[in-house]
Amino acid sequence: MKLLILIGLVLLIIAVHQLMRVVELSRQFKKGNEWSVSDSDNAFNGRAMLLFGFAFLAFFFWQINRWGDNSLPGAASVHGLKIDTLWDYNIYLISFVFVLTNAVLFYFSYKYRGTKDTKATFLAHDNRLEMLWTIVPAVVLAFIIIFGLKYWNEITSRNANPDKITIELYAKQFDWTARYAGKDKTLGSTDYRQIDGGNSVGLDTLDATGYDDIIVKNEFHIPVGKEIQFKMRSRDVIHSAYMPHFRAQMNCVPGMVTEFKFTPNKTTAEMRKDPYVIQLMAGINEVRAKKGEEPVEFDYQLVCNKICGSSHYNMGMIIVVESEKDYNAWLAKQKAVKTLAAKAE
Repeated sequence: MKLLILIGLVLLIIAVHQLMRVVELSRQFKKGNEWSVSDSDNAFNGRAMLLFGFAFLAFFFWQINRWGDNSLPGAASVHGLKIDTLWDYNIYLISFVFVLTNAVLFYFSYKYRGTKDTKATFLAHDNRLEMLWTIVPAVVLAFIIIFGLKYWNEITSRNANPDKITIELYAKQFDWTARYAGKDKTLGSTDYRQIDGGNSVGLDTLDATGYDDIIVKNEFHIPVGKEIQFKMRSRDVIHSAYMPHFRAQMNCVPGMVTEFKFTPNKTTAEMRKDPYVIQLMAGINEVRAKKGEEPVEFDYQLVCNKICGSSHYNMGMIIVVESEKDYNAWLAKQKAVKTLAAKAE
């Protein structure tokens, strides 16, 4: 099979070479200089540009129709709804400018194609045009930036919420650990020098506020409708805690604690019943079936959005959003750090 492909390629190269020789010989019979451009050449190029413009824009809209249903489902957090709104406005604006600019570009290539009887006008400067393409983009960008800053300030405001739930996300190559504040609602302090096999997150064993902390791996739970404050640390390199369905992302930087907060507004069960998510998962499971893999259900995910090493792709953690009652029941089953230490002894 490989030999046939190789022979085919060799024959194709020979055919193209012979064709180029025929073209070169035919130029000798042309009248006039071969580099001179005729009106018919310009007319052909103008029509070709117009045709290409139609095909180009048709392909653009086909892409939207083909891949538009493979994006993320609606935001699963309160602030995420605002981010989605700002995103939609940006996409509509960019798409409008893109279509308009390219339509004018290809149309002008046809309309103002060269002829022997016309001469291009030399225009060195026009104050009105300069003002137009300076002021209009400035106003549009100001609108986007002002609303973006407004939303960002609302998202990152440090207003104290006595009912918030504090969770630490601890990143290391190549997994995540979640740590919950215990009954005192205060996370215990940490000391990287105390990291060992039995103290994977570096808890300060002299700090009593950390004795009731709860450490979990593989998945962590959060209640719907409650503000969740995340404190993020990294042991080794810069990781990035990315929770796409909640429109949340924050870098985890060695030597410092970064923070992000959001309020989930859809449970995992509710998201699994969403028609768009059902359609999305059906497509995913169809691909998995072709590979001989088992079907999967939708789950919220925490992933690393920084290329942090050779197993970066494998760095994920499931997030379960549930009712406050179910969350409290799950949390009650988890063991505190002091309990786990006592059992180990």
